[in-house]
Amino acid sequence: MKIFTSAEIREIDDATIRLEPVTPAGLMERAATTLFQRVKDIVSPERKINVFAGTGNNGGDGLVLARLMHEDGYVVSVFVVETGASHSSEFRLNAERLERSGVVPAVLGEPDKFPVIGRDDVIIDAIFGTGLRKPPSGVAAAVIRRINNTGAFILSVDVPSGLFCEDNSSADPEVIVKAARTITFQFPKLSFMFAGSGAYAGAWEVADIGLHADTVSSMPTPYHYILRETVRPLLRERNKFDHKGVFGHVLLIAGSYGKAGAATLSAGAALRTGAGLVTVHTPSSAVLALQAALPEAMVSPDPAQGNITVIPDLEPFDSIGAGPGLGTDPDTATALRELLTSASVPLVLDADALNILARNREWLDILPPQTILTPHPGEFRRLTGSASTDFRLLQEQIAFAARYRCIVVLKGAHTSVALPDGRVFFNSTGNPGMATGGSGDVLTGMITSLLAQGYDPGDAAITGVYIHGLSGDIALRIHSEESVIAGDILMNIGRAFRETNFNNFSIYL
Repeated sequence: MKIFTSAEIREIDDATIRLEPVTPAGLMERAATTLFQRVKDIVSPERKINVFAGTGNNGGDGLVLARLMHEDGYVVSVFVVETGASHSSEFRLNAERLERSGVVPAVLGEPDKFPVIGRDDVIIDAIFGTGLRKPPSGVAAAVIRRINNTGAFILSVDVPSGLFCEDNSSADPEVIVKAARTITFQFPKLSFMFAGSGAYAGAWEVADIGLHADTVSSMPTPYHYILRETVRPLLRERNKFDHKGVFGHVLLIAGSYGKAGAATLSAGAALRTGAGLVTVHTPSSAVLALQAALPEAMVSPDPAQGNITVIPDLEPFDSIGAGPGLGTDPDTATALRELLTSASVPLVLDADALNILARNREWLDILPPQTILTPHPGEFRRLTGSASTDFRLLQEQIAFAARYRCIVVLKGAHTSVALPDGRVFFNSTGNPGMATGGSGDVLTGMITSLLAQGYDPGDAAITGVYIHGLSGDIALRIHSEESVIAGDILMNIGRAFRETNFNNFSIYL
């Protein structure tokens, strides 16, 4: 699924009106009707509805929604927030229609006229939409603060009011609606992907309002949202006569004294993701633990007891992953540099391999092309020396991938995969239960396994990220966010592959 900027969405809206054709008011009616169907699934008719509408088109959407809810038997109150902007023609039209249906909006021209709202009420936020250009001020800002303090259930229309669709570095966090749910039109908004801004949207979902399909298809964007429909065509079918040699030989350089578990998780994930053979190069002290825990993997013992000091012969391997539990000993750093200059097969770098790179940034220039880096935000900031967050960190991620001809998998709630050509893919799977030690080691093993099987590096990163998150989602169905551990993610990789391939996978659980 594509993700567009607010300016691009306006272009698509205009094209829909021009090419379908449909009137602006007709498109608004369509959008609000779709919204109404979603709201009915969320809000029971017994709850009192308070719609706060601005005077632009987002407010117009709110007025149509209020009319439809009133006609369906909901108890609806509507409050028009005077934002200082002129009333759009669609807003005026739908205000008249709303009054004819029997609901007369109250005008909030002063903050002290804010209504009494109970904690059991529902607030529909339709004050500002995608056209917002500066932080709310005056009456609108005061109303947003009051909305956030009501304790009521808040549902935002398209975008929480006060939130910009892309860069929120200039936003005022005190005057952004803190929604419990957001129903957004046609496309996810880019700001929903980031920790600092996405939290305002709460649990969000996309409502398809039927914007012009050919325009959506033809309009370019670097931003994409990974769905099952994205990944399913990438998965490779196995032939009846295939054998383990067909599915590649993975080398994992992982582990140090006390961290054999990281190597074990990564190797187990590589096997569960389908690699034909997996060898783990690990310190001698970790050999027995690894072979006892994972007899399916082969082990290449390093001469040292506590950490990696040398790189094995790389000739037998089809992909290499390095970093889980590795440590940052100087001898390990030397071995990593040798790997960077010697590897001729696809490479994944994670965890301590990234921390070593951060201490030796000049080594970034010798990264083999299409190397996949899997940092969390802290590791990425150490690599770049930046303190940026959210949208600006994304721009640095894109620039980094282009400069070093690598793929950057920036881990988070919506893990982003930045390719060297400037495209970025945000993940749709995963949950907070995956915020646990070892989760990243599993991802490293999965991506390295896909590379060994011959997946294109970009496809391997996208597929690995999606299946990894889905494995965590399946684990959550069995456990809870508090109790999911990395081993649960590992053990559900097979179910995630099945669920990606089959619509009715619930029969297998």
